Amino acid sequence: MKHRLLALFAFLLTGGLLLGFNADSMSQDSAPKKEKDKAPAQKQEKKSGFTKTEVMIPMRDGVKLNTMILVPNDTTEKLPFLMQRTPYGIGGADLGVRFGPMAKEGYIFVFQDVRGRFKSEGIFAMMSAGVRDRKDPKGTDDTTDAYDTIEWLLKNVENNNGRVGIYGVSYPGWLAAMALLDPHPALKAASPQSSPIDQWMGDDFRHNGAFRLSYGFEYTAMMETDKTNQLYKFDKLDTYDWYLKLGALSNVNERLFKNKMPTWNNFVKHPDYDAFWRDQALVPYLNKITVPTLNVTGWFDQEDFRGPLKIYEYLEKVDKDNKNFLVVGPWNHGGWGGAGSSLGKIDFGSATGTYFREKIQAPFFAYYLKDKGDLKQPEALLFQTGSNKWVSHDKWPVKNAITKKLYFHSDRKLSFNAPEANETEFDGYRSDPNNPVPYRPRPIRATYQGPGWSDWVVQDQRFNDHRPDVLTYQTEPLEEDIVIGGSITAKLFAATSGTDSDWMVRIIDVYPESYRQPDMSGYQLMISGEPLRGRYRKSFEKPEPIVPNQVEEYSIDLHWNHHCFQKGHRIMVQVSSTWFPVIDRNPQKYVPNIFEAKDSDFQAADQKVYHSPKAPSHMELMIMPNEPKAVGSR
Repeated sequence: MKHRLLALFAFLLTGGLLLGFNADSMSQDSAPKKEKDKAPAQKQEKKSGFTKTEVMIPMRDGVKLNTMILVPNDTTEKLPFLMQRTPYGIGGADLGVRFGPMAKEGYIFVFQDVRGRFKSEGIFAMMSAGVRDRKDPKGTDDTTDAYDTIEWLLKNVENNNGRVGIYGVSYPGWLAAMALLDPHPALKAASPQSSPIDQWMGDDFRHNGAFRLSYGFEYTAMMETDKTNQLYKFDKLDTYDWYLKLGALSNVNERLFKNKMPTWNNFVKHPDYDAFWRDQALVPYLNKITVPTLNVTGWFDQEDFRGPLKIYEYLEKVDKDNKNFLVVGPWNHGGWGGAGSSLGKIDFGSATGTYFREKIQAPFFAYYLKDKGDLKQPEALLFQTGSNKWVSHDKWPVKNAITKKLYFHSDRKLSFNAPEANETEFDGYRSDPNNPVPYRPRPIRATYQGPGWSDWVVQDQRFNDHRPDVLTYQTEPLEEDIVIGGSITAKLFAATSGTDSDWMVRIIDVYPESYRQPDMSGYQLMISGEPLRGRYRKSFEKPEPIVPNQVEEYSIDLHWNHHCFQKGHRIMVQVSSTWFPVIDRNPQKYVPNIFEAKDSDFQAADQKVYHSPKAPSHMELMIMPNEPKAVGSR
C-alpha cells in the first residue's frame, strides 16, 4: 500500500507566496468575508519557484483537514489544480507524487492529510467506501471530503482555471478512486494508481480468503498505533521466525494489540466475505464514469495488483464515451516513479518509468486540465514482459486470445496434451504448519524496515524448488514464443487428509541454462502467484469444511497478465499449501474462525494433487495468436 517512506521531490519540500484564502469554504455566498472568519495560512514560504501555504480546510460536518497548496511563483495564466489526498502525512513521507515534467508545465499542487491522520481533525476510518450515510446531508466519507476540498479551492485560491485533477498511488490511489464516485463538476481528470478495490478479495489484506499475515499485521500497527506512521518494532531480524513463534492469530490481541486496533478487530469479527467487507469495497459504486480515468499498475505489484485491473474492468462496463484507460508496466508497487529500467535482477531494456511520466501521465493531465496537445492514449497500453516492449490494444483482454489448457502430468511435466490413463494419478506431499514454505528467501526482513519486500515477486524461485512440500511441474523448452494476453487460472483437482487446506499456485518463467547473461541462467521468474483458502472453494460468503481425502476441484484466479514465454524458456508451475508469513497458516483442521483458532488446532496434513483423465489438474491460459502493435518506449 504504500510506497510511503521515500523522500519528496525538492520542489514539494519548498514553497513560496501567500495565497488569498477566503473565510468560509463551504459558503455559496461570494460576498467578502469578515476578517475573523478567514482561514489563517499556517506556514508560508517562497522558495524554489513555488509558493507553499498550509491551511485547515473545513468539511461539511465542520471537521478541518490539513492541506498544503503549492503555486508556481512565475506564471501569467490561470492554472488547474492537481490534487493528492493521503493518510501518510504531507510533511515528509513519500506522497507518491513524482509528477516530473508536470511540475514545469504549471499546476497548482494540493496535498491533504485525510481526516484523523497527522494534522487533520476527525476520526480515521481505514479504507471504507460504505461509511457514509447517504441520506444525511452532513454525512461524510472520502468522496465528500474530496468534493468539499475542491469546492473550497475553487473559491479561495486565486488564478485557478476551474479544473481539477486527482492522482495517487496505493491508498492515495484509492482516495482518487473515491473522488470519482460522486465527483465534483470541476473534477476533469483522475488517475487512481495501484488502488485497492476490495480488501477481502485480493488486495492488501486477503487473497481468495487467505489472510495476508505479515502485511495485515504490520500495516495495521503502522496506521492505528497513533495518527502518524509507527513501524512495529520486531525483536528478531527474521520475521519468518518471529511470526512462527507468535503462533495462532488469536495470540495477536491476547499478547500484542489488546483489542486496541480497529482494523485487526474487524479481521477477527468478520473472517468471511460478509456485508461488512462488501460495503467497504468500491465495486457497488463503480456504476458510472463521468471523469476521464487513467488506471495504472505494474505486473509485479506486491501489494495491490488486482484492484487497478478490476477498477478498469468495472468502469469499462459503463464507459460509453471512451474515458476509461489502462496502463500496466513492468513495475512493483508504485515503481513507475523511478527510472523503471529494472526490478531486482530483471532488466526491462528501457526507462519505462520515465517513459510513463513523460509520454503518458503528463499528456493525459495536460489534455484534460489545460486543453494542451492531442490525446493519443490507447485503450490499453501494456508492457509485454519477457519480450520487453510496450504494446497497445483496442480492447483488453484481447478479443482473439485463445484459452488453452496446460496440464499437469505424472512425471512432473507440463503439456498442452491431456493426461492419459496409464499415468500415475497424483503426486503427494505432507504440509506441516510448523515448517511452512517461505514466500521469499530467509531472513525475511520486516515489510517496511528492510530489503526484500519491494522486489520479492521477481526474486529467483529456486530457493523453494526442491522442498518436499512443494510440487514442481514444467514444460520442455519451448519451440516457439507463447504470449499470454489475458487471464491465468489454475484448476486443481486435489485432496487433503485434513478438513481445511490452503492451495498456493505460482506460474514461473524458467530461463535457459545457456542464457545470454550467465548469472541469469536457469533463473525462475514468477509471473503470478495466488492462494485459495479451501473452505471458500464453493462460496466466499459461506465457508464449509473439506471432506477428508475426497478429490475436489479448486479454481484459483491468478489474474490478467501479458507475458511472453520466449522460445527456449520453460513454463513452470509450483504448488504448495503454505506461503509464510505473507499468508497466515491454515490450521488444516476446520475451525469456525481462524482468527480465533488456538495453537493446539494446527495439524499436519497429507496433500494430493491429481493429474488423471478424470481429475486433470491444469492451468488455463489466454494465449495470443498474433503479436499486438508495438509502440515507442524511449
